[in-house]
Amino acid sequence: MARIKQLSVNLINQIAAGEVIERPASVVKELVENSIDAGADKIEISISNECRNIRIADNGSGIHPDDIELAFTKHATSKLSDENGLFNIKTLGFRGEALASIISIAKVTCTTRTKDFDYGTKVESENSVVKSSKIGCAQGTIMEVNDLFFNQPARLKFLKNAKTEFGYIQELVQSFALSHPNIAFILKNNSANVITTTQNSDLLTRISQIFNAEIINELKEVKKSDPIGGFKLSGYTSVPSYTRSSKKSIYTFVNNRVVKCPIILKAIDTAYKNMLPIGRYPFVIINLDINPNDIDVNAHPTKREIRYKKPNQIFNFIQSAINTALSNINTVFEYTPQPSKTTDNVITFKKPENDFGKIENDEIKNTDIFPLKIEKKVDKSPQFSVNPIEKTEQQKIEINFEIPSKLKQINVIGQYNNTYILVENDDNLEIIDQHIAQERYIYEKLKKENEIASQLLIISDVLDVDTQDIDILENAKPQLAKFGYQIEKISDNQIIFKKIPQILSQIKPKEILSELLENLRTSPDNDLDTLEERILITTSCKASVKAGEKLTLWQMEEIVKKLRTTKNPYTCPHGRPISHYIPLKEIASFFARSV
Repeated sequence: MARIKQLSVNLINQIAAGEVIERPASVVKELVENSIDAGADKIEISISNECRNIRIADNGSGIHPDDIELAFTKHATSKLSDENGLFNIKTLGFRGEALASIISIAKVTCTTRTKDFDYGTKVESENSVVKSSKIGCAQGTIMEVNDLFFNQPARLKFLKNAKTEFGYIQELVQSFALSHPNIAFILKNNSANVITTTQNSDLLTRISQIFNAEIINELKEVKKSDPIGGFKLSGYTSVPSYTRSSKKSIYTFVNNRVVKCPIILKAIDTAYKNMLPIGRYPFVIINLDINPNDIDVNAHPTKREIRYKKPNQIFNFIQSAINTALSNINTVFEYTPQPSKTTDNVITFKKPENDFGKIENDEIKNTDIFPLKIEKKVDKSPQFSVNPIEKTEQQKIEINFEIPSKLKQINVIGQYNNTYILVENDDNLEIIDQHIAQERYIYEKLKKENEIASQLLIISDVLDVDTQDIDILENAKPQLAKFGYQIEKISDNQIIFKKIPQILSQIKPKEILSELLENLRTSPDNDLDTLEERILITTSCKASVKAGEKLTLWQMEEIVKKLRTTKNPYTCPHGRPISHYIPLKEIASFFARSV
């Protein structure tokens, strides 16, 4: 074995940087945390050179000129003084590793001034060598990180393309902006503003600034405190009818620290259990305030993981808080079960709404037969429910969801709640969701067609989109054209529709674009099959009759007839059930009749 020797300071820092600085977003995270800890209420992040040049300017307290060179050495920090402080962390940073790691893998310039001095200090560093000088500047700190990984070519090869790397940065800055609505954030990509928020805005205002104003109507406030346990939860969560296609829209914070906590995520999943379709997720922004003594934020160098003294208590507290928020959603009907000697079976039914993925939930207690009593609470018309029932250990009933073979004719007897088509069969009452039934037929029809007819739009609304979304649309142009779409970019953040599929001629372009982007954003890179599938699903969904739309008897018969011709008449393209059957024997038994 070779002789043991002391590693150089720069090499030590580069090894540490491998844990702390994974990609450009890691640099942004560490430096923005420093700006927040410095009391800044305005932070500007500028990205260029394919995310290898990063400039972060703040109006915080600045760094004392006598401390500036020390700040760039390993394990030097103003946020932690002794061992006891490690278990009472109130700042975002505390390890004293970030700056030392960054100057070992990038060329760094820092300009800073505190309010107590008429002059500032400029520090230049390369390969962990630091030089400082006096300079005139405003109060605060400007960190310029250039040529990131210039001395680590192997690390450069592992970075994604510039668009993907900037996506990570954008998601991170969004999280900071949501966790600190009192701070004004500006994010620029190659001098173009991507995120701009105002100072001293409340969380709802901040949400509307980052996303859109319409989303506010889909949110319920989460507010719960436990004085004994020392917990407090605040934020907003979406109603079950408003869903997203990925968990990226779940923002979780602990003491305003951006975290990815399995306990919190599991509590959210449990609270929404049986409320959302498969593959759909809620929009959640919550912050857990907890005594710093009850958590350990030193579990990992990136400080994204947290350990709790009482994890089970945290889980139950968060789940209960979200359940309380969702319980404020008006329930239209309450189903009272017939008294039974057996244990009640709790079965969740889902009611599809006018857009795919939008469902509302009614929880129904069911006994051996159909519910005995229906008590009207709010709406003028009852809202029935359809969804296949998964058999659990508690349930003592078995329901067959296969379409009966003895269907001599289609006998439509009416429409329920302007959403469900009622069909009389020999041995069953069939309840069909009109929207997803037609969606299934259109989906299979379009999938067979080689060329989808387009509608030329002479006049089209100018639609505002994010720069990142324009890139997504540009990359998907061939697939969009295949399904009858032609989108034209008219500026860096505006597009218009030139053509849309003919079957969508009555749909507003804004609605079409919103649904397309929701699906395209989550499509795996370079996966053309998935990309085309999601465009096809979006088209068939938007072209289908909506829930709540009154139909004539002839229209209902046409939907049922066409459904019978599909290869898969059981579920829609998203996996939701199309039909629910109530056996004649079950209905007769309810009324104490024999069949």
